[in-house]
Amino acid sequence: MGVINSKGGFTLPGESGYEKLTLELAERWGADVIRDSDGTVLSDEILNSGYGIYSTICIIRDHNEWAKKNPDKLQQTFLMTQPKTADDGFLTFHLLDDFFDQQFKVNDSADSMKYWQVFDRTTGREISSNFWTYEKEAGNVTVNNVIPWHRYTVSFLAYRIWEEISMYNHTTNNWDKEHLMPIDPVHHETQEYMTKWLTDWCESHPATTVVRFTSMFYNFVWIWGSSERNRNLFTDWGSYDFTVSPKMLDSFAEKYGYKLTAEDFINKGSLHVTHMPPVKTQRDYMDFVNSFVISYGRKLVDIVHNYGKKAYVFYDDSWVGVEPYSSRFKDFDFDGLIKCVFSGYEVRLCGGADIETHEIRLHPYLFPVGLGGLPTFAPGGDPTRDAKEYWNHTRRALLRTKIDRIGLGGYLHLVENYPDFVEYIEKISNEFRTIRDLHTEGSPSTIGAKVAVLHSWGKLRSWTLSGHFHETYMNDLIHINEALSGLPVDVDYISFEDAVKIDLSKYKIIINAGAAGTAWSGGDNWNNPILEEILSKWVFEGGTFIGVNEPSAIEGYDTAFRLANILGVDKNTVDKICHGKWSYELTTIDKLIPEGAYIPKRCRVHLTDGKAKVILEKDGDPVFTVNDFGKGKGIYLSTFETTPINNRLLFNIILYAAGLPMDENYTTDNANTECAYFASSRKLIVINNSDSKQSTSVKTESGVYKFEDIEPFDTVIKQL
Repeated sequence: MGVINSKGGFTLPGESGYEKLTLELAERWGADVIRDSDGTVLSDEILNSGYGIYSTICIIRDHNEWAKKNPDKLQQTFLMTQPKTADDGFLTFHLLDDFFDQQFKVNDSADSMKYWQVFDRTTGREISSNFWTYEKEAGNVTVNNVIPWHRYTVSFLAYRIWEEISMYNHTTNNWDKEHLMPIDPVHHETQEYMTKWLTDWCESHPATTVVRFTSMFYNFVWIWGSSERNRNLFTDWGSYDFTVSPKMLDSFAEKYGYKLTAEDFINKGSLHVTHMPPVKTQRDYMDFVNSFVISYGRKLVDIVHNYGKKAYVFYDDSWVGVEPYSSRFKDFDFDGLIKCVFSGYEVRLCGGADIETHEIRLHPYLFPVGLGGLPTFAPGGDPTRDAKEYWNHTRRALLRTKIDRIGLGGYLHLVENYPDFVEYIEKISNEFRTIRDLHTEGSPSTIGAKVAVLHSWGKLRSWTLSGHFHETYMNDLIHINEALSGLPVDVDYISFEDAVKIDLSKYKIIINAGAAGTAWSGGDNWNNPILEEILSKWVFEGGTFIGVNEPSAIEGYDTAFRLANILGVDKNTVDKICHGKWSYELTTIDKLIPEGAYIPKRCRVHLTDGKAKVILEKDGDPVFTVNDFGKGKGIYLSTFETTPINNRLLFNIILYAAGLPMDENYTTDNANTECAYFASSRKLIVINNSDSKQSTSVKTESGVYKFEDIEPFDTVIKQL
């Protein structure tokens, strides 16, 4: 049985001037909705063509006329100068020397300057404002009475005068248009303007059926530098730094009873990277901003609803404060969530949110150049190849979670010279609708062993870290998330606070993965002895703790890994360099490791008492071990990299941990392939994740089914 040609669940980017192309592809790709994109408009012919209409608005940009009249209502951020070493009795800093002057302008108002700080970074002490002065005309801060050979920095507030997504698109795709400025709704005057603007907009767009917010108010942090050699100074998809302003900080102090400083954000120049465990001030501030974004955001959503339109939110760009996995997300009353996806874990992020409609925007985006700067719909680009690669990742996750809609964005006319791309989108659109309809009939079967991923953020950062895969590829957990996204297992994300409060008996496996000190490994959370007690008891009674890279790592104890007793291995550290190390022989566990699977070496470990079984080694160091602990197990991996074969390795490890056979029902016997069984419709889907033909067998309750010569990256459906 093949994929069924069908219609619906597809959002097509239309384009004025290309009406014939728009309507032809809407028919061919089975679209039921046509949307505009940033930089395009829809003509009356498209608006009146009988399709649903998505209209894209970014509520905080494209208001330059108002912004120029109200320059003190622009969005802001804290910036810190590069450290300077004193070689005299004073130092002078030109504040914007290090930063892209088309993105930032110093806010030197009195309300702003009360939050500025100068630090002696050699001693870590703040310098009193009595010892530094600001020269407004020059944009300089001069620090007096400095100590020679000490390092100093200045932290200050700056207006953001070019909205970052517009800035990126302008510089990457050669837009020739006015720089758009981001306005800040924290001010009452801005709210009045935005409320009236949206009301007028709804009045003037009667054809719009869905208003697609991109996203709400505050963009993820993206700080550009003055030098092209280091243009991207800092990027963090999960950071709240671009929400800051004197008014926001004053309001925070009024509510929480204490004041935040520049250093609470600057954090010695590191900022509060989402990869690091959050601190109390950071959590309080995030909670405060989240409350504001929801309270005012709900007023805008209500306006849209009052005009009989639906409100969807795009979970990228200005998403900060939206947090779809927070308990308050429902208070927005959005009708749908849209997520751009490169990978399977992003599909799961969207699909798991508690909302009526889940939509993903596929890649490649219809732009000449992709996010990585390489050509897509331009000479040297191959968008069909890119689409196949992205679909191969997303399809795995689509088999595990219900997504209601897919779509594309960008300039539709770019596909005219790529007929193979047009044909491929037609193919996967039908695949998607077939998979979606199976989910509607009933969920796919799982192996019944529930997995918890344990890290500092818990549920709030389910299925994500702080960026797309290409921005966080070195992190072990992002690879694990990607592998898990397409496996037949139920996954929860729990925090360290959850681990000591909730009943862990519902989980068969807990995964803790990451480098020491990160939010993912846990950092100071492992100072809590109760956490060690609870997890030790849980494993002893039959659970399996899977630790990757530097799990449970914390300094100051007798072991580098707090759970070394469970894992049977510990990190090689300097203080153990003179201690003897247990020798070992490799242990083979039948069918556990697929041919072609591998575990790279990231962290060097040794056996603690010689009892752990070493399954794989690299250059004389264990990289994959299994240790019995009571009725349970500790499993250690030096790191994990997602590939089709390694994804099967992780699945085999989960099966082994759960006490299930490697040939469990509804698993393929070829690691290049995967399958999903939808019991309600008795349909078995098999996918080929490789670029060559593959054959595989699947064991079921009613016998073994063979699938011969599945085409590269193809999907096969069998009625059982």
